[in-house]
Formats: sequence, C-alpha cells, structure tokens
Amino acid sequence: MKYSSFFIPTKKEDPSDAKIKSHKLMIKSGMIRQEASGIYSWLPLGYRVIKRIQEVIEEFHNENGINQILMPTIQSADIWKKSERYDTYGKEMLKILDRHNKDLLYGPTNEEMITALGKNFIKSYKNLPRYFYHIQSKFRDEIRPRFGVMRAREFLMKDAYSFDVNEKAGKETYLMFFKLYLRIFKRLGIPIVPVRAPTGEIGGDLSHEFHLIVGSGESDIYIDESLISSDFEKLSIDEIISLNSFTDEMYLKERNKQNLKKLKSIELGHIFLFGTKYSKSFDFFIDGETEKFFPFMGSYGIGISRIPAAIIEYQSEDNTRIVWPKNIAPFTLLIINLKVDDENISKFCKLIYHSLKKIGVSILYDDRNERPGIKFSDAELIGIPYNLIVGKNFIDKETVTLKDKYSDEEFDFKVKEAEKKILEHMKH
Repeated sequence: MKYSSFFIPTKKEDPSDAKIKSHKLMIKSGMIRQEASGIYSWLPLGYRVIKRIQEVIEEFHNENGINQILMPTIQSADIWKKSERYDTYGKEMLKILDRHNKDLLYGPTNEEMITALGKNFIKSYKNLPRYFYHIQSKFRDEIRPRFGVMRAREFLMKDAYSFDVNEKAGKETYLMFFKLYLRIFKRLGIPIVPVRAPTGEIGGDLSHEFHLIVGSGESDIYIDESLISSDFEKLSIDEIISLNSFTDEMYLKERNKQNLKKLKSIELGHIFLFGTKYSKSFDFFIDGETEKFFPFMGSYGIGISRIPAAIIEYQSEDNTRIVWPKNIAPFTLLIINLKVDDENISKFCKLIYHSLKKIGVSILYDDRNERPGIKFSDAELIGIPYNLIVGKNFIDKETVTLKDKYSDEEFDFKVKEAEKKILEHMKH
C-alpha cells in the first residue's frame, strides 16, 4: 500500500478531551474518530489492526470446531422477557419501539438469541457438544463513557456459546475455552492473567475474566504474585475453579486473603458457565438416551475493540509513539523514502516494495513528498515495527537503514543485500 493513497489523518496536537495515552495516540495516529459520546469510527489504519485481531481469533476458533455465525444486532424483546432479563438488565440496554409498536432492543449480549437458535435446531444428545461464535458490534448505554474505545458505548465483541449434555461436559468445554483464550492472547502478544470473577447479570456459578496488568487500567485485581508468570495452560478444571486470583468484587467475598497483591488492570475477556439458566427459561429440552434434559450452556467473550487501546497502554512508554506486536501490526514494514525527487532512490524503493510484497510481506510505502521530520513523526505514531529508511546514505554510501522499533536499534545494509537482510532480521 502506498502512503499517498492510504488515508491516515495524523494530528500534531493531543486531543483536549483525551485522558489516557491510548486515547490520545489513537486519535493522533488517525486510527479512530469520535462521532458521539462513546461512539467511534474506525479509520483505515485502526481497522487494519482490528481485522488482524479478528483473524487471529477466527483462526483459533475455527481450528477448534467452533462454528462462526452472525446474529442480528437488533433483537426482539420477547426473548429477553422469557429469560426475565428485559426488566432487570438496567438502563445500559437501548430499547426500541418499531413502527408496529413492537418492543425491540439493541443487543448488549446474545445469550437469549443463541438459546432460541439452539432450541430450533438441536434436538438430540447426538448433536452435542455444539459450539458457536460470532463477531458483532454491541451497544451498552454506559452512564459515563470514557477513555476512548476502552469504555465506549458501541464496541466490537467476539461472543461464543456452548451446548453440552451435562455439567461435567460443560466444565470440560469451559476448560477448553479457558486454554483457548490463553493461546489467543499469547499470539496477540498480550501477557494475560486469568482471575475468578462474579457471574453478574449473565448468571451461573463459574466465571473468569482475563486481564492485562497495566498501571493505567480501570480495574482492580487481587492475585498471588507467584501466579503472574505461571503457565496457566497446565491447570486442571479444579485448579482453575480454585485459582488464587480475583476481581475486586470476588476478593471481597474471599476468606483467604493472604499474600495477594492488588494491581491495576484492563479486562479483555470474560467467560461464564451458566448451566441450564437459559435452557430452562426457554423450555429447551433435548432428547437424551433415556429421557429429555436441559442442555448445559456457557458463554465466552473477548472485547476486540478495546484490545488495541490495551496494547498501547501496556507497550507505549510515553505519549508520542506506538509499537504494534507483529501479529496485529497494520503493516510489518514501513519504507520511508526521504528523497522522492531522486529517481534512483524512488526506483529502489519501488523495486524492494514490489519484491517483498510479492512474497507476502505487508508493506506501507511512504512515497509522500513531505519533509523528513514529518515522515519520522508519522512513523512513530502509526507503530509499524520495522522501518526501512532510504535517503542520503543511499547516494553517499550505497546503504539503507533498517530500524527495529522493538529494540530501537538501527542496522545499515548495502543496497544489494538489503532485501535478504531485511527478511533475515524480521524473522527474529
């Protein structure tokens, strides 16, 4: 992609209403634009990051036999009345009356709808277990939207739902999703920590949240410090249930409060095992081997649109730069042409751009006729991990410079070996 044709409306000044660095940098780097309180458009750069995150989530879910679907954002109030959550969910739910005076709502979550779907199609124990997921915009009318996309009213969410024959099978599925989440966040470059959590409005007896520990986080968690660097993938379901880490709400209920450290964090995922709460509400019976039964259910969410903000909060040391993890960066390599009027330099940039692009390297080529200072400032903002700088040294020494944004090191290569050296370095 050429920078001249890619829309990145970077800004020099910090937005006056942004309180945390992720909000400031996402506005300054041209990732997002605020349309109303707590409502944002994702611009091309930001949307590429979101798409990369979605691709990782989809890959892991599809590999594990979890079927991707898409349910509507507008739901009938009738199904929420069946679960008795229509009147109890609170003012976060946006209720709508259509032209036929039918009660509708903008779905804040999808437990009711997936239960209705399951009741329609799943008739026998032979159809179980069955797993579904979708990626969809949600709306919750937050009383005080803040921190940019971190606490927005409209947001992008991955929801998954499971149907099992009984509690034992349900717990096995819960453990599968628990470990699946650990692998997803590891791929995304996020050092996640699972903590025990209340089930809240969703219901059930078992729930965990997945948190990124960061000083600017709005959540408090309490955790045994020895767990922070643990390999949670090795845990059994019983060990997960008794995990010595808690949200603040769960901590207040915990009797054994010794050796727990209070830390600030950002919640990025939440899983629930709520059993037969919804299947009973919907009279959702399944034919068993000897008798009918209510399927055992769970739900599993990841807040996709808050992940970019969380990564910025965790990685960025100041308010001037972003460095994206490789697996979600909008591009892997940024080619910075500092002398676009020089025919030889522009020819080299185009050759290496097309050559690397042909073998699958994701590249943004800065072909703009702008001052070097502007190009370097924009490069810091947009966070592409590797920058190939082509300028005066190309003419004087026949060299180019590769900057590794992770280490801030710069490497000079002879022009003739540049492509080979770039590929070698990006593999590290």
